[in-house]
Amino acid sequence: MTTTAVITGSGLYTPPDSIDNAALAASFNAWVDMENGRHARAIEAGEREPLLHSSSEFIVKASGIHSRHVLDAEGILDPERMRPRLPQRSNDEPSLQCEMGLAAAGEALQNAGVEAQELDMVIVACSNLERPYPAVAVELQAALGAGGHAFDMNVACSSATFAIDIAANAIRAGNARRVLVVNPEICSAHLNFRDRDSHFIFGDACTALVIEASDLATMPGAFEIRGTRLVTRFSNAIRNNAGFLNRVTDTDPLAEDKLFVQEGRRVFKEVCPMVAALITDHLVGFDLKGSDLSRLWLHQANRHMNDMIARRVLGSVPDETQAPIILDRYANTSSCGSIIAFHLNRDDLSVDDLGVVCSFGAGYSAGNVILCKR
Repeated sequence: MTTTAVITGSGLYTPPDSIDNAALAASFNAWVDMENGRHARAIEAGEREPLLHSSSEFIVKASGIHSRHVLDAEGILDPERMRPRLPQRSNDEPSLQCEMGLAAAGEALQNAGVEAQELDMVIVACSNLERPYPAVAVELQAALGAGGHAFDMNVACSSATFAIDIAANAIRAGNARRVLVVNPEICSAHLNFRDRDSHFIFGDACTALVIEASDLATMPGAFEIRGTRLVTRFSNAIRNNAGFLNRVTDTDPLAEDKLFVQEGRRVFKEVCPMVAALITDHLVGFDLKGSDLSRLWLHQANRHMNDMIARRVLGSVPDETQAPIILDRYANTSSCGSIIAFHLNRDDLSVDDLGVVCSFGAGYSAGNVILCKR
């Protein structure tokens, strides 16, 4: 008999620093003025186009984002720096992502009524890992005092849902009984704050989920994982070329392509139908349709994308309850987005209510998880 996997606890770490659109645009505009001043002659001669200002209104219209939480606001808002200032830690200190993971995991474990030593698998899944090895997951496992094994994985913004799939399958197969999934996203470190089209997109956060075999769950309000479905399709429309080969290919390690780069309109055009089809087809496999869902916890990248996908899945214009939005105050937190939406918007659901957690991003990749409130 196949064991059922359930989500019994969730946790969220929110960095204390917050930057609203007005402050971010002011910093960007100060840099633009300095750059245009440095190149005034070339601009006057028609040899160079002047850089354009940003604004709160432009950011909201483009994305629906009003503010974002970050690990360091001061460095980002300094027009001479425009990136967070995060001091390097010694090898004997907890890594930054481990520290974030401990905060989110602590809340998730408490909500699940589970002790860390009862875990037998820890997965750290996120878009950017602060080092290749040793695995942050193994470090977090040791810091928690968890048992079993641990590993890192990266499927960009879909990392959390792909990790849920791995955890659920491990439990169904009997290879694990309790799994912790942690998503420490430091997106501000890979964002080009000097790119007008994307300088506002990302924020930082960390989420955690406890996933257990159903017979072990002791806390009320668990969510049964009815099914998971994943899809990938290669595209260069979202890309980051930073890597360990940069030093041997003699490329500039600070070049723009070593940071987040995307073709926004192409991403919108190609990803929205792919994700809507993934969710709809997955539901059909369970004899369900969009109108059967009480909640749609979507990846939080762009308000326009979420609205379009929700309309296609639900068959109507969603309200804030059906498809909750958190990107207005968190921005795009990569793999954390859909999990933050779930964490903050699930307690009001009733027994047997159905919901979907869906994330999507670079790859392209998309992961869908059908949940039922127990």
